[in-house]
Amino acid sequence: MAVYLLATLDTKGVELDFVRSELRRCGLASVVVDAGCLGEPAITPDVSREQVFAAAGTTLAAVRERNDRGEAVTLAAAGAANLVAAAYARGEVHGVLGIGGSAGATIGTAAMRALPLGVPKVMVSTLASGQTRPYVGGKDIFMLNAVVDIAGLNRISRTVLSAAARAMAGLLHFPKPVLPAGDRPLVAATMFGVTTPCVDRARQRLEEAGYEVLVFHATGNGGEALEGLIADGLIAGVLDITTTELADELVGGVLSAGPTRLTAAGKRGVPQVISVGALDMVNFGPRATVPDKFRDRLFYQHNPTVTLMRTTPDENRLLGEEIGRKAAAATGPTAILLPLKGVSAIDAAGKPFDDPAAREALFAGIRATHGAVPVVELERHINDAEFADAAVERLVGMMEARGVSTVG
Repeated sequence: MAVYLLATLDTKGVELDFVRSELRRCGLASVVVDAGCLGEPAITPDVSREQVFAAAGTTLAAVRERNDRGEAVTLAAAGAANLVAAAYARGEVHGVLGIGGSAGATIGTAAMRALPLGVPKVMVSTLASGQTRPYVGGKDIFMLNAVVDIAGLNRISRTVLSAAARAMAGLLHFPKPVLPAGDRPLVAATMFGVTTPCVDRARQRLEEAGYEVLVFHATGNGGEALEGLIADGLIAGVLDITTTELADELVGGVLSAGPTRLTAAGKRGVPQVISVGALDMVNFGPRATVPDKFRDRLFYQHNPTVTLMRTTPDENRLLGEEIGRKAAAATGPTAILLPLKGVSAIDAAGKPFDDPAAREALFAGIRATHGAVPVVELERHINDAEFADAAVERLVGMMEARGVSTVG
């Protein structure tokens, strides 16, 4: 079994060589990838930096000539991701381990995110104790805090780097769990606190019908994880009740899942039922963290650390148009269900975010752009049991029509 080791060998070569020796002590072979650019590599790589930059569609000479460190890191990350993905497709990658600071973490985790769930991924970095979402995204990446800078070998760095190597060895040597025979098809659902009653009932109905349900919390990284698993081909159907991350991406909230949210199912042709859960809100942290440009907006303090801001009719129209366009571009069975009486627990008659004009703008945007995709409008609130039942029945019908069987 081979572990791909990634680092900039001009600055982290000695340290990576130590990791390689620790892996060898654990009975594992390795392939050293040099993602450096300027100085000479401290050890001889198996995959040169020239090969890394070639995989990014450029040359080492061109990158050096431009002398832009940020661009060099970006290209090295793209090249490493392409190289590792290609090697994995050839059956040559059994795990990936990277070491480094911000540049090393950017490069190493880019390669890790190019691999499917279940392939061991370990990143040792000084950034592991901070905000790791830009590096982890929606993937199963272990981030190990380097504690001290990865600058020379000492009793601390040896301890941490050895732990990383031994963790990788454990991930590879110990057997994976045996999946039960006749494992049920996977259905993905999206949920927020304000759409919980809907998704809880839908999950129960789907499980009764013989499906295994994965519920993703629509907090940005949840949406990223959802899109990644769909792209990896693991999901048989999607109940995308809670598309609130689109609002954060549009308006500038803290829980965006990026511009590719609501695209993976469409590209893979996976049956999907889409709704508009929690599109009445944009998410921020404590009230003091809300940008001043929003000071005149309507807010609801969900708890001391979460501030919700009501989306406007104009924002809702744009969100509806985006949902309609993305649904219309889908290559597989798709339907949109609209809860005409409210899209969240606080968007209902007498509740803080009740706004019929904003809801109508949202629905109008969808009606204008959905193409041939069916749009089902229900005189129900999103958390009504009847709405959840209708969404499940529509999705199950789509999956059955595609031959998705719940019989082992």
